[in-house]
This record gives sequence, C-alpha cells and structure tokens, in this order.
Amino acid sequence: MKLLSPELQQRFQEVGSQAGNPDPQVIAKFFDPVGSATWYATEYDQECRVFFGYVTGLHEDEWGSFSLDELESIKRPFGLTIERDLYFDEKPISEVVPSLRPEIREAQIRIARREVGKDQELER
Repeated sequence: MKLLSPELQQRFQEVGSQAGNPDPQVIAKFFDPVGSATWYATEYDQECRVFFGYVTGLHEDEWGSFSLDELESIKRPFGLTIERDLYFDEKPISEVVPSLRPEIREAQIRIARREVGKDQELER
C-alpha cells in the first residue's frame, strides 16, 4: 500500500504548519497491523519526506517527527508493512487521543519542535 497518495500529499499542503494550533488536525493515521504502534500525522514536509505528529505504542507516547521512508521500510511478519488507515477521517488530536490533556500536549509539542530545530541546524 502506498502510504502517501497524491491526494493526501495535497491535503497536507493545504493544511500547512499547525505549530500555533493547540488542538491540531490529524490528517492521516498510520499503524502497525501486527503491533501496537500508531502514528497520527498532523504535518508533512514534502522536501524532507518527514511527518510531524503524535506517536503511540512505542517506548513512550510523544509528539515528534517521523520519516515516510522509515515507515515504508518497516517489514513485519508474513510480509506485512505499516499501513495507512483508509477509513480514518480528519479530526482534532483531542478527539483521537482524548487522554492527551491540552497543557501536556502543548509542552510536548514545544519540546519536539525544539528537537527538530536542533536536528535541522546540525544538518546544515
């Protein structure tokens, strides 16, 4: 399955950065069909092929960036791969992860964005 269709890519472009939004829209949901990991993408940088969003089911649930190439490279048992939830409708993160309180979410986003900024400075 193609994780990022042209239509979905266009939608990410239309929405753009949600950095100032305390309750950003989740545009796409990706999941591990044989595991607990789920990636809720709120932004996508087409040039770097990197999403920003909320990730659950790994070591810690947290805001951060994740690579389209990395998601596409993950191989699971029985030939399965990471999938996009084709039936997911856009909604605010507060509806997707109700236990994520606004003040915690804002702090996590600030920290994650600072880390992304540091990474980008190191690449330059």
